[in-house]
Amino acid sequence: MSPLASSRRAAGALALLIAAAAVTAPSAAAAGSSHGARPTVVLVHGAFADASGWNAVAEHLRHQGYEVVAPANPLRGLSNDSTYTASVLKSIEGPVVLVGHSYGGAVISSAAAGNPNVKALVYVAAFMPDKGESPAELSVKFPGSELGTAVRPVPYTDSAGSGTDLYIQNDRFHSVFAADLPERQTRLMAVEQRPITAAGFAEKAQAAAWKTIPSWFLVARQDKAIAPDLERFEARRAGSRTVEIDSSHVAMMSHPETVVGLIDEAAEATC
Repeated sequence: MSPLASSRRAAGALALLIAAAAVTAPSAAAAGSSHGARPTVVLVHGAFADASGWNAVAEHLRHQGYEVVAPANPLRGLSNDSTYTASVLKSIEGPVVLVGHSYGGAVISSAAAGNPNVKALVYVAAFMPDKGESPAELSVKFPGSELGTAVRPVPYTDSAGSGTDLYIQNDRFHSVFAADLPERQTRLMAVEQRPITAAGFAEKAQAAAWKTIPSWFLVARQDKAIAPDLERFEARRAGSRTVEIDSSHVAMMSHPETVVGLIDEAAEATC
């Protein structure tokens, strides 16, 4: 067989696989929801991180029988990221418990708006903006965050234009973001961090789903990225069921059992 013919055959096989996945994906989701009791838990990560930060939480939840989805948050702007996450939610049949960490809290607050399948919102050391508020505005509302002095702006250019990405300085990552994790681990997290666009961080929320959907909030008392007093303010304003623990910003990594317990409570109360 000629190289050209082999290439065409491989391309055809790939197209068949993609088509098959598109046909079978909805039925797989329906099968998951038909088993009944537990909702799907969707875990949305925040800035300077990726979905692997949810590993321990996802493992615990799956062991308890939950279906878990942890999408990649694009971190390209609140409107963009919320729209993307909303599209992920629309692909899931049955009840959903939607969980957001850090900037991911702002994303879920808009993404859940108008989706009747989202039964509960869970915020983990998160931003929880009202409509018309931005994460950047909230971040300076109370003292206690060191994030403003720890970020490193980096200009970027892509096919859509140019802008500025924000990273946490590598030598500040441990103390500001994850002080209760081993330094060996946070050194790797620092070099692998995913940035957020500065313009996106300043973008105002278009919705506040926590006004109509029951919410739970985990306050991290040792958080240096989001001031604990801001977290308390947001939770009080929303009427969230609130727990506080002695944790850094990454409570889902350093205290996964507590986070799972809060998610489980939200699921039991609403689904």
